[in-house]
Parts: sequence; structure tokens; C-alpha cells
Amino acid sequence: MGKLDQIVQLVEQGDVERALALAEQIKQNGSDEERYTLADQLFSWGLLEEAESLVRMLLTRYPDERELQLFLAEIYTEMDKEEEALELLIDIEEDDPYYVRACLLMADLYQMQGLEEVSEQKLLKAYEKMPNEPLVQFALAELYFTNGQYQKSLLYYEQIITKTKTIAGTVIAQRIAEAYSLLGEFEQALSYYEQALNERFDAHTLFQYGFTAYQAEAYKTAIAKLSELKALDREYVPLYLFLAKSYEQEGDIQQSYEIAKEGLTIDEWNKQLLVYAGKIALKIGKREEALTYIEKALDIDPGYLEALFIQTSLLFHEERYEDVVHVIQQAIAQGEYDPQFEWELAKAKQKLEIYDQALNHYEEAYTFFKDDPNFLYDFGYFLFEEGRREKAKDIFEQLLRIDPTNEEVAHMMLQFE
Repeated sequence: MGKLDQIVQLVEQGDVERALALAEQIKQNGSDEERYTLADQLFSWGLLEEAESLVRMLLTRYPDERELQLFLAEIYTEMDKEEEALELLIDIEEDDPYYVRACLLMADLYQMQGLEEVSEQKLLKAYEKMPNEPLVQFALAELYFTNGQYQKSLLYYEQIITKTKTIAGTVIAQRIAEAYSLLGEFEQALSYYEQALNERFDAHTLFQYGFTAYQAEAYKTAIAKLSELKALDREYVPLYLFLAKSYEQEGDIQQSYEIAKEGLTIDEWNKQLLVYAGKIALKIGKREEALTYIEKALDIDPGYLEALFIQTSLLFHEERYEDVVHVIQQAIAQGEYDPQFEWELAKAKQKLEIYDQALNHYEEAYTFFKDDPNFLYDFGYFLFEEGRREKAKDIFEQLLRIDPTNEEVAHMMLQFE
């Protein structure tokens, strides 16, 4: 067994110290080919200082060897020695056979430094030299995808997929699907998710497929894919919310509720799923269960506004107006605030006959909800009942401008004649 094979075997056995001792022997007495092969192996193991030492030795013997120069630049990049890496790469001129590879490395370095435009320029230079090279196309596509320029990324991903299905461990169809999905073109995305699953069947791709189908309002497809994911990995928690929502959209409210409850057996602290279970429980008339779910969500996150407003709605239904005031004041005391608080407090204090405070809350809420017909209706009737007829008339006129078909308010206006 040669020394290189022995080194590999020792590292695989966890005896790194003896492996490095043998590596030192190759460094001192081995051939240059062995030194290069060893450096490559050390680099793959993340033993960067040892790899750097070997490559620097080889560069002193072959100072004009571009491949060694690029290899050392890669090592420096992994060592976060960005400036040293760039110094090696900048010297490589456009007519050099290694220029394109140097551009790719420089693009990575500039991107690491946050210089996105310079990175793009280097990649476009590489693309100009080798427009049909998948690695170059992939680097451009990934840069644009990472920067949220999904339409641009598609131009290059779609060039790649005509030549290869995967590159650098990435399934190209999946990237295309993700780009279309992020652009809101859900129908386009679905066919590429199907291709991606043919290339790599995994939980993440299945979830993305199901979630995108939900967004595309293809609820039957969403149910099929998310159910398939549940059979593959029932502990993949994100699936439960969208599987439950898909059943709801298909009109199967009971199954939606069962799925939400099943998800909570996997992750009982999932506040989004708790709130959704609460909302579905309300739809099927299980008010006590709904309140339990909502209260648990608020125990997890007291500032979770969606849960808080469902809770206040339930308390209103039960005429527990003092509790409504308490819940909102407690949220405010904990640093939470939402304009909806003013509206809720106005209604609750109106019911509690604390009219001066109710008026203050209505007036505060008006700034935020002056275009909301429901708010204007509540505010207008409050003012009318409080004898503030001129102000009530103004509010009702404003409401009729927004909703001229409101017969109740139109009839109400006759009383001001």
C-alpha cells in the first residue's frame, strides 16, 4: 500500500496525527505529482494549512503554473484570506486558458465581500468567453437567484437544463420551480417540481410542490403531495398547516380540523397551527376548544396579534367586555400595539358604558380606519346614540360615499332631514 493510500486509511480510522506524519514524509521526499495529489486530498478534508504549505512549495518550483495558482487561491478563499486570493487571480489575463475559472473564483470572492455588481461583471466576462459552459451559466443563475432577480436567473437555468439535470449537487428543475414560484407564476412552477421529484425524491421538494399547488389554488394536488409527504415523514411539521388549509378549501372542514390536531401532536408549540386549529374549531362550533387553542398560542407569544383578535372576538361573543379591555391593556403593557386595539377598546367600553373613554378610542381609531365601512358604521352609531348628530351625519355620509348600497345607513340618513 502506498503512502497516499495509508494516509487516506488513517484519516478514515480517525488517526489524523499519524496521517499528518506520513504527509510530512511525502512533502519532504515525495514526487511533485504525489505532493499535488496529497494537497488535493488535504484540501477536501478541510486541512487547509497543510494543503497551503504543499501548494506554496510547488509554486516555488513551478511559478508560472496557473493551475497551482488557482488552487492556492481556492485554499485562501476557504481560509478567509480574500485579499491574498484576489492578488493571485487578478494577474490572470483574458487570453489565458484559466481566465474563465479565475473569473468564477473572483466572482465568489467579490460576492463574499458584498460587491454584487463587481461579482456580476466577472461572471458576465466569463459568460462572454464561454457562453455554453454550464458552470458559468450556473454561477450567473445562482447569483441572480440569491439576489432575488428570479426572472434573470431563469434565463440561465433554462440554458443549463437543456444540457444537464443537476449541477454542483443542485437539481436545476427545482431551482426553476422555486424561481417561478417566487415570481408568483405558480402554474409554471408545478411542472418543474414534477421534474425535480423525478430527479431527487425528498421531503423538501415534496413540501415545496404541495405548498406551491396550494398557492396556485390547485387544492387537490396540494392534498395529494402533502399527504404523500406525511406518509414519507409525518414529523415534517410545516406540511400540516397547508394540508389542513387545502382540505378547508375543498370544503372538508372536519378533515381540516383533524389534520390540524394531528400536526399539534407533533409540535404542540406551533403557534400558527394552534391559531388555525382555533379558527377551524370555531367553524365547526367547538367554541371552548377554540378558546383553548387561542389561549395556548398567546401563552407562547403574548404579542401574537392574530390570536389576540380571535380571543377578543370570542370574549365579545360571550359579552365578557371587561375581559376584552384587560386582554388588550395587558398586551399594550407588554409593549405590543396595533391600531385595531383602539377600535376593540372603543366597542368594549361602549358596552361597559364608559362613553367618554369609548369616544377617545373611536377618535384615535378613526385616523387608521376612516376608509373602513365597518368601522364607520360602528363609530356613526356610537355618535348617534350619544346625541352627537352632526358628527354622526358626517360619518354616515362618508360611509355612503364608500358604500352607496348600504340601505340601512341610507334609511338612517332620513332621520337627519
